[in-house]
Amino acid sequence: MSEFLVSRCICHKKSFEEIKEFASNEGINKVEELQALSYCSNSCQMCKPYVELIFETGETAFKPGAYYGRKNVG
Repeated sequence: MSEFLVSRCICHKKSFEEIKEFASNEGINKVEELQALSYCSNSCQMCKPYVELIFETGETAFKPGAYYGRKNVG
């Protein structure tokens, strides 16, 4: 099994820790708010479900595909 964890927005070159801290400091609690600021998840959007998990769980590193286990996928 791979030890690789998803922990960053590649397109914007920001770690999920940075994203979590910025969102907390700015009172942001939705990915769409970050996207509106062009802060993350605007280009390829591959990190979007993981950023949603940051807001849901508070975690900043995830196994690939972790979002498939969510209740409200879609």
